[in-house]
This record gives sequence, C-alpha cells and structure tokens, in this order.
Amino acid sequence: MSVEPGRLRRDLDAIVRAGIDGVDPGMLVARALERDGAAHGTETVRLLCAGKASAAMAAGAVIIFGRRIVGGLVVGPEPIELDPPIFDLIAGGHPLPTVESEVAGRRALALAGSVRPGERLLCLLSGGASALMAAPAAGISLADKTATTSHLLRAGADISALNCVRKHLSDIKGGGLARRSAAGCHTLAISDVVGDDLGVIGSGPGVPDATTYADAIDALRQFGGPGAYPVSVVARLEAGARGGVPETLKPSDPRAASATAAVIGGRREAMDAACAAARGLGYDAVRIDRPIVGEARRAAIDYVREIRERIASPNGPVCVVSSGETTVHVTGTGRGGRNQEFALAAAGGLAALGSDVALASVGTDGIDGPTDAAGAVVDRATLERARQLGLDPIDFLHRNDTYAFFDALGDLVITGRTGTNVGDLQILLALRSAKGE
Repeated sequence: MSVEPGRLRRDLDAIVRAGIDGVDPGMLVARALERDGAAHGTETVRLLCAGKASAAMAAGAVIIFGRRIVGGLVVGPEPIELDPPIFDLIAGGHPLPTVESEVAGRRALALAGSVRPGERLLCLLSGGASALMAAPAAGISLADKTATTSHLLRAGADISALNCVRKHLSDIKGGGLARRSAAGCHTLAISDVVGDDLGVIGSGPGVPDATTYADAIDALRQFGGPGAYPVSVVARLEAGARGGVPETLKPSDPRAASATAAVIGGRREAMDAACAAARGLGYDAVRIDRPIVGEARRAAIDYVREIRERIASPNGPVCVVSSGETTVHVTGTGRGGRNQEFALAAAGGLAALGSDVALASVGTDGIDGPTDAAGAVVDRATLERARQLGLDPIDFLHRNDTYAFFDALGDLVITGRTGTNVGDLQILLALRSAKGE
C-alpha cells in the first residue's frame, strides 16, 4: 500500500489518538479488577482515586463494585461530575500543589483512617497525583513545597529525583496513606514513570519507599544545591538523615506486607495500540522499546540518529513508535514543554533524511509544560517554512519559547485533556528510505 505525503499529518493524528485510547483508564481498571476476582467479592470498599486519570478510573471501579463502595474521594486536575454521587470530588493543582491539593491530601488521609477491619481500601493512582494531593509534613508549609517543586522542575530534575524529595516532605507520600489504614491498602496504578516504579508513581502513597532522606539531600545538591531551597526543607531533610525525623514506610516494616500494588497500564500499552493503528493504515510498524529520556534537546539528536538506521531499508511506508519522558532545563522566559522542545530539536535531523518524513511528539495527558498543547509536529519542511517567516529555531530553543515557534507554523498538537497519562509518545512516519550518509 502506498501512502501519499499529504496524508502524513492525518495519519499521525490517528495513530497518536489510537495510542492514547489504548490506555483508557476505565477499561484498564475494570479489566484489572475482573482479573483479580474483585467482582465476585463481598467486602465493602473505600476508594481513593488520584491523578489525571482519576475520574475515568473511578468510573471503571464503579462498574465492578457498584454499591459495595461505601466511601470515596476523587482528586483530579479539574472539577468533575460522577454518577452515582458517592464520591467527594476535589480539583487539586498541577504541576504545582495548591491549597486545594492540601485539602485533598488531608481528606485522603482521613479516608484511610476511616477504613474498618474487613473493608478494602483501594487506591487508584495515575500521573499527576503528587501535585494534586499534598499533605506537607510538620514544619513544612505548602509554600515551601511549592517552591521546592518549582525549582526542581526548572532545574530539569527527573520524576524519580523530584518524587524522592516530595516523599520526604509529606505525611501522605512514601507509604503514608497505607500507614493510616487499619486494613492496609491495595494500589492499582497507571504508570507515567519510565520503569513503572510503584514507589515513584504519584510518589507512592500506598506502597513502601526504598529511598531515604540522604537520597533527597543528594537530589537537592544535584539540582541547584541546598541554598536554592527553603530553609525549612533543608532542615527537615538533614534532621531526617540524622535520624531525628521518622523515615517513610520501608519494605522491612511489618505494615508493608498489607500495602500491595500493581501497575495496570503504561507506555508499552500505548505503544501497542499505536503500532496496531499504524499497521491498519498500511505502515510497517517499528518499535523503539528503550525509553526516550534525558534532556529533550539532546535526546532528540540521539533519536534522529537511531531513526536513520531504523528506516534505512523499509519495504514500504514505515511508522516508528517510541515513548518515555524527557526533561527541560528552563533558562529562558518563553513558553513551551518537553515535547515541543524535543520536536524542534529533531527538526534539523529530519531535514537531512532522504525520506518524506514527519514526527509528532506528544504528552499522552494532552498537556505539554504550562501550555494548552500536547506537543508538536515537525517534518522535512519545518525549518524552511520557519525561515520564510523569519523565525530562528535556535533563538526559540534558547528562550524556551517553542510554543510560539510552533504556533506561528500551525504545527502545535492540541488534544485537550485526555483523561489519561502514561508519559510521552513519539510517532514518526516515513514514506521512502533514508539516505545512507
């Protein structure tokens, strides 16, 4: 089957959409609960749903448990309505926690404390929960946590480092939720974390934590140094490292035995769905299973080098599918996100390929940085079109202003909030073989 170049953007959109649909939260929850026999149980359930996929995950649980749900809390990024009205609903803040985030965190701890022996506390977790649900530890204000999170993000900290610090400044993260429940806690998580570490997803409120205060101090040193952070934050972490503040829930703690968890979906499931859609459209689907990580600009250069090899001798139109989550070290004053930076940094390499080629890099949650775009699309003509408009791509990268660059070209990908979150997808379509040089 041949594919006309004019179809590249439409096919990109369809394949991206299929990848996102492949990690539908309600479907993933219902399947997981059916597999573990929850539909045939008799115990009553108290349900906490937190993260960008919280509403859909709650709906999936209602399908299975129905009236056995006797209490619940749904914490998401925006106001929602659920039927039946059995949940308390709170819209927290993201990517930085807000007053509402703290209200949500305290309510979640109260919900865990209300669980009776014989009941089940089920925590349905998805990306974004760390900011949406906050409960600062004693001596730490919400402003302290916000300032710390903001600095770590701007300094390019990855999610593991970021959440290590968050867990050691919180009453709920790092197993704090599980500690409050008399019946333990079972977590089902949709992963937005490379490696699917349950201790990192949402900062692990319902699971043991292997990181330490010393690890958190190391993260501060790596991303700006202790002097860049609030005095109260540094003081707590140092006190914890000396043994003056209790650690997070550790795997060796007897209470950890009743803190069980499983990942029910993530980037691989999104890639599976994208590959299936690509094949349906006539492409030879090629996967890059290694996660796309690191500084967005550098990761894009490595990605294009690998793509050159992957599409060197295709039998026909080829679709390369990859996923992961990069970071951005913000030094400029512009607007953009990691997917937009990745796409723009890749544009020069695409221009050198001997293929009719287009690349979309998108956040599966529909949000890339502090913008209304999920990401952006680039092709072999991107830089030439920019030149004709008087746009200097290097200048836009230096200013972290990729949103303005792609907005001027009409190449932003805007999906709106998708209701799920498994990191980022990169979809590349090529029609002819790449040059060998």
